[in-house]
Amino acid sequence: MATGAPMATATEILTLTQWFSPAYPVGAFAYSHGLEWAIETGEVTNPAQTGDWIAQILQHGTGWNDALFLAAAYHARPDDLSEIDAQSRAFAASSERLKETHLQGQAFCEITAHLWATDLRGLTYPVAVGRAAQLHGLPLTLTTQFYLQAFLSNLAAVAMRLVPLGQTEGQKLIQQMTPLCSVIADAAGQATLDDLSSTAFLGDIAAMKHETQYSRIFRT
Repeated sequence: MATGAPMATATEILTLTQWFSPAYPVGAFAYSHGLEWAIETGEVTNPAQTGDWIAQILQHGTGWNDALFLAAAYHARPDDLSEIDAQSRAFAASSERLKETHLQGQAFCEITAHLWATDLRGLTYPVAVGRAAQLHGLPLTLTTQFYLQAFLSNLAAVAMRLVPLGQTEGQKLIQQMTPLCSVIADAAGQATLDDLSSTAFLGDIAAMKHETQYSRIFRT
């Protein structure tokens, strides 16, 4: 007898592939999430340090919390979305982190509402994704996995440019860390907003320091 969640359909997978493609205009390429500062100051200088940095952010910082906000929005009633979104904004540890989630969320809402005729606006990025996935009946765990891998891939792309990592090393890093995205997504699906936490302190400090970095390429 079959058990577990039903398999995702091709349409569901392809929809998520489109949402998290670099071509989907949320502007993720413009943000380094503080990694630019860490590279500039020598905190991250090679593939191993890059992997450690990103893993910490995924497991103990924004990756984990965004997965929880996404899941909460997915399960929420429409009247509860504003409170979840307010919490998402409150957990941004710096003005640049807030800018990042606000502007990407705004862009995601605008394009998704236009293409799918969805009532979606004024939400931070993970909350917007969770709400859109719920409206279109997309699987929560798979959506979260895609979200986290896109986040991972963007940070790896930053490192490819600035560490610098070669294309092969960068892609190897993404390949090696993709299973972690699945682990986090599975755990987040069983958790609630009571499990919000962040101990990625150096990542938070990096984001704050980036605000006054003299020479920079990325917006955060």
